[in-house]
Amino acid sequence: MSTEPSSRIPTDPNFRYSWYAKLIFANQRRRYGKELEPARLWARTPKVFAALSLLYGALDRRRSPIEPALRSLITVRVSQINWCAFCVDINSATGLKRGVSDAQLAALAEFETSPLFDERQKAALAYAEAITRTDVGVDDALMARVKACFDDNAVIELTALIAFQNMSSKFNSALDVAPQGFCRLPRK
Repeated sequence: MSTEPSSRIPTDPNFRYSWYAKLIFANQRRRYGKELEPARLWARTPKVFAALSLLYGALDRRRSPIEPALRSLITVRVSQINWCAFCVDINSATGLKRGVSDAQLAALAEFETSPLFDERQKAALAYAEAITRTDVGVDDALMARVKACFDDNAVIELTALIAFQNMSSKFNSALDVAPQGFCRLPRK
């Protein structure tokens, strides 16, 4: 697993980032020990990067109706489906810090039949898969299953989280952003 950031669009070390991008990079160096390659790419379009950062902060807040471990399970599963090695790497590491087990991460692709996931997690992950896979979609039965576990506001936030992770992982996958070595688990 490479720890050197790389992508299909190389990051110019002399690129002049905005002042707020530099603040975000400083926070990333403090939190992760390095700047995140996707942030360096997004920051090349400052207004989009600012909006993206605000949206991520709103979705990953402490008072979210979606608990942190479940948010991590969702982001890893969406990333697996979208073939985003960077996202699987960083979101798996975050999940482990949030109480997701190694066994859960290893069984994530088989969550429906695994005893490692409760019904709330299974409903959210099934919903994430249905949104992410363009050949499936969300039907009334799945929505009823989700609404049995989440109130309407939580369903809206769950949908937003899944949509955000799809955007993020598709961006990184298209640009072939390499993992940065945050998690030792294999990427499925």
